[in-house]
Amino acid sequence: MTYIEDLGRQAKAAARVVRLLSAQAKNDALEAIAVALLEQQTEILAANERDLENGRQNGLTTALLERLTLTEARIQGMVDGLRQIAALPDPILKTDSQWVNKDGLRISRRRVPLGVVGIIYESRPNVTVDASALCLKAGNAVILRGGKEALESNQAIVAAVQAGLAKSKVPSTAVQLITDPSRELATEFMQLNQYVDCLVPRGGAGLIQAVLRQATVPVIETGVGNCHLYVHAEADFEQAYNILLNGKLQRPSVCNALENLLVDAEFAEKFLPEATAALIDAGVEILGDEKVVELVPQATLATDEDYATEFLDYRIAVKIVDNYDEAVAHIERFSTGHSDAIVTKDYSTAQHFLNDIDSACVYVNASTRFSDGEVFGFGGELGISTQKLHARGPMGLEALTSYKYVIEGDGQVRA
Repeated sequence: MTYIEDLGRQAKAAARVVRLLSAQAKNDALEAIAVALLEQQTEILAANERDLENGRQNGLTTALLERLTLTEARIQGMVDGLRQIAALPDPILKTDSQWVNKDGLRISRRRVPLGVVGIIYESRPNVTVDASALCLKAGNAVILRGGKEALESNQAIVAAVQAGLAKSKVPSTAVQLITDPSRELATEFMQLNQYVDCLVPRGGAGLIQAVLRQATVPVIETGVGNCHLYVHAEADFEQAYNILLNGKLQRPSVCNALENLLVDAEFAEKFLPEATAALIDAGVEILGDEKVVELVPQATLATDEDYATEFLDYRIAVKIVDNYDEAVAHIERFSTGHSDAIVTKDYSTAQHFLNDIDSACVYVNASTRFSDGEVFGFGGELGISTQKLHARGPMGLEALTSYKYVIEGDGQVRA
């Protein structure tokens, strides 16, 4: 049995235990993990500093280093997230619906765990805790495969997680980390159909496409966020300005940050110079069409590739559009179906936008930065699904469940 197969076998056995545990037992395990994270905070931060130093030496960008960084506040955020998830209703064995058919059979549809969930992710070590907590609360076991740039941090975090689980009824093997970052092992993991029920890649477009190409285990596609803000001719200037700056600057390295700005032509002359000046002052590179370059001398000419790119950095692609239809056509062409927003005071236009844009999260007069499981009230998220099968948008507890039909009879046989 190979290293990966052994992890899978242990996870499968653990999943059978976890799916039968009470809500209280799972909540106690989450609290034990929270306590262990605080107790081992010094070791976790030291491991993270080693990852950061390696990252600096290997030329990681400022944005990637920011995603990698842990602080006492971020560890406290992990702990708070664990406790929020523990406070949520248990999704398992919840009855979605029930009815009696013409044969007198009582049929009900009940929530059940997915089983063993595999997570493949990059950079952000907080995902290690979020994924573990959500999977456990939903009755699953999880196998984690983080990026090599965060290996030391993830090992320290999983050591704390497993120390917490050792004090609970949840087997420590319900949360496991692949500690060998080789691509060969990653491929073996993606094809571990005998043990892994579902794979969730969380990271940049390159990672997600690699998983989709190589995996034989079912995949839930998440994360690539080429997010748009459309400033309509009837926009409120201050709202548009604040939403743009928040969407681009508050945390540029995350998937719900803005990458494309569209502005109606009749609004552009009064909006773009001031708005882009604020972005430029913050270090953002402006890429735009010919009309944008005329209005913003610091801008450089954008290509179709720029409009299609999730930068995750201090860059934004800007286009001046003639009307609503041109804006929607641009979003349909370049959006990854993650989060797209409009700023407008016109109710009819807002409602059309909500209907016309087929993304997981569609906003009117609000920042795309709100696309987040914790913000939506899910306690956290495993990722933001940009597909339509099984789960869509921020993936909370219910997205980590499936269902089964329970049929109760009194001796019926089919004629």
